[in-house]
Amino acid sequence: MNALLFTCLLVPWLVAASARRFDQESQLIMGSVPGKDLSGYFIDHLKSRRARRALPLADEPDDSPVEAGGDTSDLPTCLLCVCLTGSVYCEEVSPDMTSVPALPKETAYLYARFNKIKKIRAKDFSDIVTLKRIDLTGNMISEIEEGAFSKLTMLEELSLAENRLVKLPMLPAKLISFNANHNHLKTKGIKANAFKKMTKLVNLYLADNEMEAVPHIPDSVRTLHLQNNNITEVNVDTFCRSNDTYYLRPSLNEVRMDGNPVVLSKNPDSFTCMKVLPVGRYR
Repeated sequence: MNALLFTCLLVPWLVAASARRFDQESQLIMGSVPGKDLSGYFIDHLKSRRARRALPLADEPDDSPVEAGGDTSDLPTCLLCVCLTGSVYCEEVSPDMTSVPALPKETAYLYARFNKIKKIRAKDFSDIVTLKRIDLTGNMISEIEEGAFSKLTMLEELSLAENRLVKLPMLPAKLISFNANHNHLKTKGIKANAFKKMTKLVNLYLADNEMEAVPHIPDSVRTLHLQNNNITEVNVDTFCRSNDTYYLRPSLNEVRMDGNPVVLSKNPDSFTCMKVLPVGRYR
């Protein structure tokens, strides 16, 4: 009886001791740390992170996000934009991009479309002589300082479409394509020799502006868009040459003048040097 009684008392004690031991060992298993101890771990971890973030900028960069509505001018361009070898993509940047960003020295292609750039300064591209293409479509550009493109001797394509320009600066002589559609350009805002020296120009887009006359068009131009302006007249010297009856424009194969008040049929001799007639109003 005494042995049976001892056994009955011993078994529960052993079970309880085993349970206590299992509970202690279970703390080594992932996720089994009691809530109180787990909170302490995270508090220590957060303190450690805060201490690291308090280091000087040279030790560890601050990767905290920029507040909405902030200024992008103090941020590195390749933090705001996508920078690939020779190309920079800054499209619809947030916070708002209101000026041309500083570019890496080797940049050849800049796409800064659909931002809020308001002005192009003479210094914006002065050090980036490698640029071949600039696309600033869909900004709010109303002013371009004279000489802004003067050092871009390699520039071949320039788009200033969908801005607020009323006049053009001097353009690079080696441009192949120039797009200034959807601005507020008037004839007085385009210098008489604006395109004269551009002997490599192939595509010229000046549609949806407020021009009253056709500017000088280089012989190299193949595509010319002048639709939706206020052009009221064309004459024999607009596309051809009154003093040279043998002059021809074999390259010019697309001319759009629709959406202008001019009636093209009133001056049939104006197109004798061309192989195609302009699209536009003839009656």
